[in-house]
Amino acid sequence: MTSPLTDTITTLSATPRLTPQQRLDSTLAQLSMTDNSGAQTGSGAVSGTGSGTTAVTKGELIEPIQRINAAMQAHGIEFDVSDESSRIVTRVIDRESGDVIRQIPSEEVLAIAERLEEMQGRLISLEV
Repeated sequence: MTSPLTDTITTLSATPRLTPQQRLDSTLAQLSMTDNSGAQTGSGAVSGTGSGTTAVTKGELIEPIQRINAAMQAHGIEFDVSDESSRIVTRVIDRESGDVIRQIPSEEVLAIAERLEEMQGRLISLEV
């Protein structure tokens, strides 16, 4: 009796000269075929629509982000959810002074994204 992982490794070792991307795609395809029913059920239950897409609210992100921040604090990395756009913001912090060394996305990019969201629907006006 073999496992899906053993079958995948055997298949990949027998396949000549695949690029790393092709090996990854092949492995993921084989693993998804063996666990396809569980993956479909899980994604539908999270989204509530059954479409396979998951919509995560800001409230659902707070606890995981706090746990990640506690683990990464020693390394000077901090994660946050932007209040305006509900996007994840990553900051590299100087551990000695507490100053922000780098923020991704930057404040400017967050401001542009907020303006674009406000203008959504106004940029293109189709008249029929």
